[in-house]
Amino acid sequence: MPADPSFPHELAWFKSSHSGGNTTECVEAAFVPSGGVLIRDSKWPEGSCLAVSEGAWEWFVTAQARSRR
Repeated sequence: MPADPSFPHELAWFKSSHSGGNTTECVEAAFVPSGGVLIRDSKWPEGSCLAVSEGAWEWFVTAQARSRR
């Protein structure tokens, strides 16, 4: 999923509810209106983003939830 460098700044970024009090080790994610999810380092928001499909994001979140049981 190609991303315009200015595009990620217009999105609603969020951090995991499992992020600890240490805000220096978090990633942020944002849903892309055209589909997919962008992931970035919260310490470097103007840096590169990793783009994944909605299916890959769903698989990741489900796998993490199962591993916490």
